[in-house]
Amino acid sequence: MEQTKMVSTMQKDIIIQRLRERGCRITKQRLMLLDIILEEDCASCKEIFYKAAKIDNTIGTATVYRMINTLEEVGAISRKNMYRIACGTEHCDREACTVYLKDGGVLDLNGTVWNRVIQEGLRACKLIRPDQRVASVEGGTCECACK
Repeated sequence: MEQTKMVSTMQKDIIIQRLRERGCRITKQRLMLLDIILEEDCASCKEIFYKAAKIDNTIGTATVYRMINTLEEVGAISRKNMYRIACGTEHCDREACTVYLKDGGVLDLNGTVWNRVIQEGLRACKLIRPDQRVASVEGGTCECACK
């Protein structure tokens, strides 16, 4: 346990240095988010936000998303495996995906809806045959595709 704490402290120090080199101020909220990311097993930005809001109810979702993007830009984290969705279950009420619309809207999709969106979307684009079923989806964000 003590060795894990030491590794986290070393990681945190390196990340803080990278942020400073990039010209970022090291605020209390950024330090708190960094602690949550390093110490918790969070699967999404939204989950990080909920944990952060329990500690500091003044934090906004935009702060969390900006921090995640900044950490990704400095190479401190990778969201490549952050969103791993299993689509094998037909009925899943767990939150599986959050979609952010350009008009500011947000769609929270549970596993059942997410599975249907993926299946029907792939079929509509003729990327899978009608008899094929999706087993799982791994993804991240692609900034170039969203502009």
